Amino acid sequence: MLDVIEKKIQQLQPSLQDRVPSGGNLHGHAAVLLALTDEPDPEVILTQRSVHLSTHSGEVSLPGGRWEEGDPSLEYTALRETHEEIGVPPQAVRVLGPLWKRTTRWQVEVTPWVGIIAPDAPMTPNPGELDAIFRVPLSFFLADPRIRTDRITIDQRAVYLPAYQFDEYEIWGFTAGILMEFLTRVLGARFEHSDDVPIRALS
Repeated sequence: MLDVIEKKIQQLQPSLQDRVPSGGNLHGHAAVLLALTDEPDPEVILTQRSVHLSTHSGEVSLPGGRWEEGDPSLEYTALRETHEEIGVPPQAVRVLGPLWKRTTRWQVEVTPWVGIIAPDAPMTPNPGELDAIFRVPLSFFLADPRIRTDRITIDQRAVYLPAYQFDEYEIWGFTAGILMEFLTRVLGARFEHSDDVPIRALS
């Protein structure tokens, strides 16, 4: 599956690279790493934020965070934050390239980067930021075992996002949106909402 992913991302790079924000001041921007393990059924590396954090406490997210002064690029931001959060150094990540920038409800512009890591790469959660690190096979998301569909409004437009339950972790919201866009636009997956799956409106 990784060869398909890498080939598609290479094809998309000319248009995607042109859309990556750059410059000396990237306040209001952030970057995350969609890290995939190098194996036949790649696993996505996800984190659970600490319940003690003031924002997004206990939520599932991709490793990453806001751009900081001194970061030369958003790719650097994604790798720096990944190292700080889960202990994987930049040199252990083979970056394939950026995906499509997404804007949160709080008007933070987030650029995801896809990277490949070894299946046995050691990871340690930063105790000040994370409660857990866990892995989910891409095949799990491709099967679309969603528990519901969340409807949110961004820029006066309704956006529908899947929500999943994997072991004790609920994967929803912004993180689920990045994963769904990756699966549909890179792997060509198709997800159709079923009337048997409830829709939850989020403010």
